[in-house]
Amino acid sequence: MDFQLNEEQLLLQQTMRDFAKREIAPHAAKLDESSTFPTENIKKMAEMGIMGMMVPHELGGGGMSTLDYVIVLEEIAAACASTAVTMSVNNSLYLTCLMHFANDAQKKKYIPDWASGNKLGAYSLSEPGSGSDAGALRCQAEKKGDKYFLNGTKNWITNGPNADAIIVFARTSTDKHKGISAFIVEKNYPGFQIGKIEKKLGIRASSTSELNFKNCEVPAENLLGAEGDGFKIAMATLDGGRIGIGAQALGIGRAAFEAATKYAKEREAFGKVIADFQAIQWKIADMATKLDAARLLIHRAAWLKSEGKNVGKEAAMAKLFSSEAANDITRDAIQVLGGYGYSREYPVERYFRDAKITEIYEGTSEIQRIVISRAVFKELV
Repeated sequence: MDFQLNEEQLLLQQTMRDFAKREIAPHAAKLDESSTFPTENIKKMAEMGIMGMMVPHELGGGGMSTLDYVIVLEEIAAACASTAVTMSVNNSLYLTCLMHFANDAQKKKYIPDWASGNKLGAYSLSEPGSGSDAGALRCQAEKKGDKYFLNGTKNWITNGPNADAIIVFARTSTDKHKGISAFIVEKNYPGFQIGKIEKKLGIRASSTSELNFKNCEVPAENLLGAEGDGFKIAMATLDGGRIGIGAQALGIGRAAFEAATKYAKEREAFGKVIADFQAIQWKIADMATKLDAARLLIHRAAWLKSEGKNVGKEAAMAKLFSSEAANDITRDAIQVLGGYGYSREYPVERYFRDAKITEIYEGTSEIQRIVISRAVFKELV
């Protein structure tokens, strides 16, 4: 059993860490403050070849493993969580979904430009009345001739306002789960509209919106898989996406940890630096332990996915632990910095705000516990 990254992965990690610190981190606070989409960051990441990391070379991607991907995503998230989630949705949800479920013609049309970063993808499952209960979605898709007509509203769609193509889940029959189908929808299709842009607590520079479909015309050839495959496609894609969310949380938590340790070694109180106080030392020790545990869970899930294994339970464990650890760490980092931690002059308040969403999107912590417990009971049968 080897817990070390190989030489290529260590080089990748260092290269991305240097890139993120140089090109991404300096702009993160301003993007957050103004809620500005990180267009320039996306362009730079496209030039680095990380917008389609797991896509095979023949389709314009990097041909890398899931482990390579989470190594990079941690570094981007440590610099700017908003940029990381934008990258994550394109890689983990849009492109991975198409690689597994699209036919050859769909792959040729909808992967290369997105893998190169020339275009951006999104994934549209949630609705105003269906979040955790994805099977309750109400968006309708009715086939007429050689087209499907979509009607309904989606919400909380990351990259929604900026995406060139979106994987949309809609109901093609009344069966709760087997009545859901998946479609590839381009932004210029008649009847497609961007709805309300969300104003969020954290990850403010990422774009999140409603999507409205009013007799939206989708060519029948854009059906992903067969009719009724949508729920299966959605759940399988989220398994991989949750590993990415874990890596995002890890990056945010690590950034807060680094800020707290740096401050603790510089800040003086009662005649010595606060790093010499046991109360601070214990917080730093807990932070470091949680980060290491999170990274091990994430890397295990990523390795299993790269090996083609079923990762439902392991991905849920990675996301659950990492997201809750990130929230603990960012909260404690603010406590270490005291009043300065509460000020926008320092980045830890942004890390605190950014961390919260990792416990919610792509399956809440409560849903992760359901996934894990079901897997455990199944294994015991």
